[in-house]
Amino acid sequence: MIINLLRNGIGNALACAERLTRPPRMQRDPDAQARVNEQASRLALYQYHGCPFCIKVRRELHRLNVDIELRNVDRNPQYRQELLEQGGRVMVPCLRISENGQDRWMYESDDIIAWLRQQFGAVAAG
Repeated sequence: MIINLLRNGIGNALACAERLTRPPRMQRDPDAQARVNEQASRLALYQYHGCPFCIKVRRELHRLNVDIELRNVDRNPQYRQELLEQGGRVMVPCLRISENGQDRWMYESDDIIAWLRQQFGAVAAG
């Protein structure tokens, strides 16, 4: 009980700090941003709000100006079940990448960030 309160308190403080210290968003011309938005519509991040590794990924998403669906597995049992059944384990962050009717599940914040940078970081700023 006390551990959960501490973890949630610290996690919420980290999430608040993340919002206050976000890097500026990458700027793109409207056509390039539309392409990014289309590609991002096939992604979902399974995460906990206060998880430091999830915060790290969300900061990079913000910096890259990539808006994807955030699925909080701590508050939604359906998302937790999807993560377990389809991803193979309940571990966050996890990026679900849907391509050609197939879902790929990527764990580990550094791997997710590297993939995001490869997909969205090279788009020319407008």
